[in-house]
Amino acid sequence: MYLLVIGILALLAFQAKVVMPYVYDIAASGLFMEDSGDDPSRISNHSSQGNKAFDQCNTHLKNEYADDYTLSFSDQPDSSFNLGNYEYIVSAHVDITPEDGVSYTKKYACRIQYSEKDDMTQVDDPDNWSILGISELENDLD
Repeated sequence: MYLLVIGILALLAFQAKVVMPYVYDIAASGLFMEDSGDDPSRISNHSSQGNKAFDQCNTHLKNEYADDYTLSFSDQPDSSFNLGNYEYIVSAHVDITPEDGVSYTKKYACRIQYSEKDDMTQVDDPDNWSILGISELENDLD
């Protein structure tokens, strides 16, 4: 019994003094960092990539809900943020007209990522964009 307790204590000491410092060094290194060259921005900007992300979010919404609703989008997003790694958050308004109802305006946010990274020649192809989430709007339209 004493041998088991001593063995467990030795194992815990070995893990705390040898294994965990090594794990922390690996985690702090750049091993798990992805440097895509697309730096994030904390300031909302209407960059060409942000506008393309806005267009792709609108295209997704039109394709998803065109059978039941008429959707009218503004020309520009209210705001768009580059999160880095070709991922964007776009905030905008849409005018929604149900088939049998009165038109209303709803604000939404769309999180989207471009999959072709630095190859901007394919930016207009909807297959190269992934919708990661749309807030607020999907609850109202379902």
